[in-house]
Amino acid sequence: MSKSQPRSWGPGEQAEQHYLVEPRHLAGAGDLRHVTEYLRAAGWKDRSKADRLVFAAPDRSVVVGFDPHTPPGGWTISGRETATQPAWHATLTPRVPVEIVAGLTDALTQPRPAHAPDVWAPLQQQSWSRHQGQHVTAVSPDKNTWVQFHQNSPGDAHWWAGARTEHGRLWDAVFTSTTPMHLVQTFSIALSDPQPVMRPRGHVPQTNRIRTTSVSVRPSELRAWEQARIHAARAAAWARNSLGKRPRTAPATPSVGQYAGQKGRVR
Repeated sequence: MSKSQPRSWGPGEQAEQHYLVEPRHLAGAGDLRHVTEYLRAAGWKDRSKADRLVFAAPDRSVVVGFDPHTPPGGWTISGRETATQPAWHATLTPRVPVEIVAGLTDALTQPRPAHAPDVWAPLQQQSWSRHQGQHVTAVSPDKNTWVQFHQNSPGDAHWWAGARTEHGRLWDAVFTSTTPMHLVQTFSIALSDPQPVMRPRGHVPQTNRIRTTSVSVRPSELRAWEQARIHAARAAAWARNSLGKRPRTAPATPSVGQYAGQKGRVR
């Protein structure tokens, strides 16, 4: 964005400096409300306590929690056993970007897709390399993140994703082998999405493995993006609860991608 752009748009509204960060898997955690406000708008029950966040699905089949205190901390997502689905569990450490976490948690609020899921296809579409072996592994083009189906022996397997920088391991995400495959797929879609994510000044990770673009953003724009995402969750919940009606198409959520065509690398 041009540095000559005015710093304010209207009475009392001052532009704020943010950064578009790519690749997203190294962008840092972000704002937890990106996940929790969507769940709340989708009708999930907020059972949070003073020391941790807890959200339960309307039918109580899945619980999403975030614990910032108990090591290693981070996200825990658990699905109970049903007549058609074994119990499953996923853990994501605190620095998994919320946009990637939301790839999984948003999908929990939506009907299971009819097509057969493929975890690897979204990664291959974004030029991740896939390596066969005892543990099938896909590695990002920058070599800093991976997805692996880790199998020690028949019946002893799990999905594992992780990222690192020059400072060491950044985050991990582990899914039991019973985790519904479409959820692991939506995680891989969000993980490999080439769109940058936005972080406010002071929240950009200190690593030489990211690229950043400085942008000026109005507070009203940030609120509009948040409200559009919340409206999409409410519209989807309304569609699910309206028997015999065609679901309405939820409005597309504005994204930081609209800035991507105006990049001037500053880092």
